[in-house]
Amino acid sequence: IEISLFLSGLNVHGMTFKEILFLIEAFLTFGNPLDLRNRIIIDKHSTGGVAGNRTTPIVVSICSSLGLVFPKTSSRAITSAAGTADVLEAITNVELSRKKLLEVLKKTNACMIWGGGLNMVPADSKLIKIEKLLNIDLEPLLLASVFSKKLAVGSNYILIDIPFGPDAKLDKKTAKRIGRKFKKLGKHFKRKVKCVLTDGNFPIGRGIGPMLELNDVISVLDPTKRGPEDLREKALMLSGKLLEMSGKVKKGQGKIVARKVLDSGLAFKKFNQIIDAQGRKKLKLKLAKYGKHIIAKKAGSVSQMHNKKINMLARILGCPIDKAAGVLLNCNHSDSVEKGQIIMTLFAESKERIKQAEEFIEKEKPFKIV
Repeated sequence: IEISLFLSGLNVHGMTFKEILFLIEAFLTFGNPLDLRNRIIIDKHSTGGVAGNRTTPIVVSICSSLGLVFPKTSSRAITSAAGTADVLEAITNVELSRKKLLEVLKKTNACMIWGGGLNMVPADSKLIKIEKLLNIDLEPLLLASVFSKKLAVGSNYILIDIPFGPDAKLDKKTAKRIGRKFKKLGKHFKRKVKCVLTDGNFPIGRGIGPMLELNDVISVLDPTKRGPEDLREKALMLSGKLLEMSGKVKKGQGKIVARKVLDSGLAFKKFNQIIDAQGRKKLKLKLAKYGKHIIAKKAGSVSQMHNKKINMLARILGCPIDKAAGVLLNCNHSDSVEKGQIIMTLFAESKERIKQAEEFIEKEKPFKIV
């Protein structure tokens, strides 16, 4: 009850910058941070809100294959269809002991785990749990949560992806303000921080939901497959920025080097090494029991693919609890479609969830054809 009242107070009144600093310091005081000692440690974070925006496993694999240390702690979904931890949990163990984590880092230079399981910032985990139940997204808690976790793993170079747009979680004005605050936090804590404002108007990739997003990630990493181009290009851009920030490559060469690493298969090899080191699950990556095609009722152009509504649709289908549930997009914004063409395919573990999803589409219209 007290935590709910505190978060409700934040929702109404916000926090001053000084109060955010106090909250970060309090998180760290009562946590158990890692000590990786005098190493160049890189990290990235997305403020979220974009359906299918699963760049993290690709970025981690590219950068760590070049020798950079990348201890990535990720969250579970709060309001979206899946967080990075939800996605990777479909294929590997994301809850590691501190001893196991250090072993994985020593062996692979990287990890991709759930941030709430190591007691590094336990107070943050408790607040986020209640924030999720209240279905709110608080800016002061976002800033304090992200930065305290980066400090807890000893990150020196931090890249923040801030998607914005009418259909994203943040508008451009808010995105710029949050970016300025992250940079201010970096200056205060003597960390190099770079913020990238990205287009958050439409979903990225084809899959929305843990297993579907994992399939997208693997299809981008595997050089024998052709994954979604928008997911690939964004991951390359972010990887390039991190490589340049850390001094690993010269300015202007980051994306070129990242592309070579991805195309060569080195990143895919590193991804599999990390997955195996954390504990690969011996499960077949199959989708949910029931599927349903959503068909275009007329020919035209897709004028809108609404991020928030697509995320809500995936949650109605069972995400992120049902790993194999979700939405597979067969087209996206500005694509031309013919009458009778498949717009998307719904996946769920029950017929009732499929029916509820169809009713949601009819009422809320998450996409438009003009």
